[in-house]
Amino acid sequence: MKLLRVGAPGQERPALLDAEGTLRDLSGLVADIDGALLADEAALGRVRAAADSGELPALDGAGLRIGPPLGRIGKIVCIGLNYHDHARETGSEPPAEPVIFFKAADTVVGPDDRVLIPRGSVKTDWEVELAVVIGRTARYLESAEEGLARVAGYAVAHDVSEREFQIERGGTWDKGKNCETFNPLGPWLVTADEVADPQDLSLRLWVNGELKQDGTTAEQIFPVGEVVRYVSRFMTLYPGDVINTGTPAGVALGRAEPKPYLRAGDVVELEIGGLGRQRQEFGQA
Repeated sequence: MKLLRVGAPGQERPALLDAEGTLRDLSGLVADIDGALLADEAALGRVRAAADSGELPALDGAGLRIGPPLGRIGKIVCIGLNYHDHARETGSEPPAEPVIFFKAADTVVGPDDRVLIPRGSVKTDWEVELAVVIGRTARYLESAEEGLARVAGYAVAHDVSEREFQIERGGTWDKGKNCETFNPLGPWLVTADEVADPQDLSLRLWVNGELKQDGTTAEQIFPVGEVVRYVSRFMTLYPGDVINTGTPAGVALGRAEPKPYLRAGDVVELEIGGLGRQRQEFGQA
């Protein structure tokens, strides 16, 4: 299923994109697309049955904002330097263990919402990423297979990053990762049963129409199941938690000087095969 949330910020209602591409209203069946729903197999079964029956009312998508596909996000765990080609372009050794940092849930915006360049920023960068949404509690898992079994679905994430704040201002990466609007998510949450192999997904990103990133999740150093297993050894993952699994090569940081960092007025478009497409115009905070 392709689950999504539509409407004004803070007023989104649950919806579904059916097999024919018709937008369907789920608000009469579930309260929201969130961790509680993803952990409830019976409720998900009712949604699937209603979608298959064609009984869900259609929504007119014209002019309707698409919000983040997940409400009430618990935490966003991010994996850094998780692609072989991205490690090479930044001159970094592939990490022996996953690099973990966090984004606050309030960085999440819709897939086509305006993204704000922070005041004083000169190094705002782009990063297309596969987001993994947890559907079952993951705690001290023993195998990558167990990790995959905890995944409810997948989505497109844009891990917008301010490199000066991240790298040059001391401390952890978090200062360059948690600026407002720095995690567009969506358009859909695609349930795990529709993603045959999360290590066989194409990722692409364009800036002002120019292709910048063109990669595949096959390049991940730590695949999805292993990432979930590893993270579960250090913290408990709950339904509705999100893991951003890293970005392939092609970011501004990895390019020759002068590096083409983002400026107000730039338009970024990104997509992951089968998971949808985003488009953001960048403005000034």
